[in-house]
Amino acid sequence: MSPALPDGDPAPPDGALPASAAAGADARRFGVYLHVPFCAVRCGYCDFNTYTATELGGGASLDAYASTALGEVALADRVLRDAGVPHRAVSTVFVGGGTPTLLPVDDLVRLLAGVRDTWGLAPGAEVTTEANPDSVTPEGLARLAAGGVTRVSFGMQSAVPHVLATLERTHDPARVPDVVRWARDAGLRVSLDLIYGTPGESLDDWRRSVDVALSTGVDHVSAYALVVEPGTRMAVQVRRGELTLPDEDDQATKYELVDDLLTAAGLRWYEVSNWARTPADASQHNLGYWRGDDWWGIGPGAHSHVGGVRWWNVKHPRAYADRLGRGLSPAAGRELVDAGTAQLERVMLGVRVAEGLPVADLEPAARAAVAGLVADGLVDGRAALGADGERRVVLTRRGRLLADAVVRALVV
Repeated sequence: MSPALPDGDPAPPDGALPASAAAGADARRFGVYLHVPFCAVRCGYCDFNTYTATELGGGASLDAYASTALGEVALADRVLRDAGVPHRAVSTVFVGGGTPTLLPVDDLVRLLAGVRDTWGLAPGAEVTTEANPDSVTPEGLARLAAGGVTRVSFGMQSAVPHVLATLERTHDPARVPDVVRWARDAGLRVSLDLIYGTPGESLDDWRRSVDVALSTGVDHVSAYALVVEPGTRMAVQVRRGELTLPDEDDQATKYELVDDLLTAAGLRWYEVSNWARTPADASQHNLGYWRGDDWWGIGPGAHSHVGGVRWWNVKHPRAYADRLGRGLSPAAGRELVDAGTAQLERVMLGVRVAEGLPVADLEPAARAAVAGLVADGLVDGRAALGADGERRVVLTRRGRLLADAVVRALVV
């Protein structure tokens, strides 16, 4: 079951933004997220807003989805112009899901063309699509590259069959090196997503997964601890005692192992759960989230943020298509981010990136807490003293493991 939408105020039927959304827009990058809410099967741990064919019901067609989503692109352009937001070329596009590559390649290319024709793409724009290893072909990847995609992120998750079985992932792990090679042959940058902490996964299992990922020569790896969300099949299995979750020490050991292995292979952490070989290999779209840029989320359940206004769309593809078909915004609710929330998010997201958070961005009372965090080994002392320039809060590896505690200490 997909998670509930946030609480918030009702969104205007036409999606209109307040004039305040335009303030300072020239200094912020603009990204577009395209949500494709379709999967061949639903994995037991997943609580994303996705649907299989049997869950869609009438009125929601995968075949018509690209046309429907392009309707929101047109609405977005109109809303931004009416609010006085200056025109900005799109810096990043991220096609996520779901499994975006379940859509025909021509539909994905048409969606990207709609974004490009509406706003234009900035020079060097990053255009990423997610994909499952079993949902691509060499020919399809080449056509995506020709259509403007520059980067693909494969959901590898694990190289160990019994771990994939517990996660209910359906792809053959032996296929991963092939799809990485196909993507690179097409001229695409490649990222692999891994998950650690699956019930029954040993440390050797995890080492094998990381080693296989590195053997492909990939230049970007994301490694996330498994979080079992309420309402998922895996949560039911855990509650019944059919699966046993690892403890926090196991999770920490696996994080340290992946950090060691990736660092030794020449990849550096740039965000708590992400490593890249060079700055150019980092996910520029995700950096936009962490740095507080603007983005418009297209699709059912997609979230957007422009100039301190955050909103989210209705979840079901049928309701989404119905709203757009009637000329209405698909937004279900929204909120104006107040100063306190903005400061919390600035700290919470800023400390997660390797460049750190300027100490000057902290409230005066929070600055006094930095010395204690250094003494506790959670924050790098050299960076906090400004030895290389501006004083910054940069997490040590121990601090990365306890990032939430660091945030609590810095928000007063």
